[in-house]
Amino acid sequence: MLLDYAISAALTLFVVVDPISLAPTFLAVTGGLPRAARLNVATRASVIAGAILVGAALIGNWLLATLAISLSAFRIAGGLLLFATASEMVFGARMRREGEEAEEAVEEHVRDIAAFPLAIPLLAGPGAITAAVLLAGRAEGRLLFVAILIGMIVLVAACCLVTFILAERISALLGRTGNIVLSRLLGVLLAALAVQYVVDGIHAIFG
Repeated sequence: MLLDYAISAALTLFVVVDPISLAPTFLAVTGGLPRAARLNVATRASVIAGAILVGAALIGNWLLATLAISLSAFRIAGGLLLFATASEMVFGARMRREGEEAEEAVEEHVRDIAAFPLAIPLLAGPGAITAAVLLAGRAEGRLLFVAILIGMIVLVAACCLVTFILAERISALLGRTGNIVLSRLLGVLLAALAVQYVVDGIHAIFG
């Protein structure tokens, strides 16, 4: 049970955040910056995104209770939202949108590109925040499960940092075709996870 939860949390977060496919976007956003500045941006973006997701995991259920929203209803809504994200990944809309957001950020000379658009909304976007809250709901307040969830969030944030540091090599290795194929495969996996969340929510309400 504990191992299953850990694997599920790791896969869900990794697929939703999808750090590898963000390597080209990171290069676009940080184009022209020296290596030291890129490392600083990568570190800050990963830390900010991790902090946001940890916060969502810790207070998400409390917020739902405050708003009188049942976890089952949130599972259904969250599953639909994750499915929309998966659809964008499968049909390539997410990569185009991320590229457009990166271009807008550069054009507008955003003061801190680590916070926007890297940390928000590319890393800790609506889909990732929803996944963190749903996974926290599955923990059902058990401290060990919550600790595992936080650990997985930290692990995914670390993967984002490593990916950004190695962005040039990863982008060159995968190429455009490799990035597209990887995004499609992860999108299909995320779609299956999203459907499972919806099924669990419906079963909890009508079961």
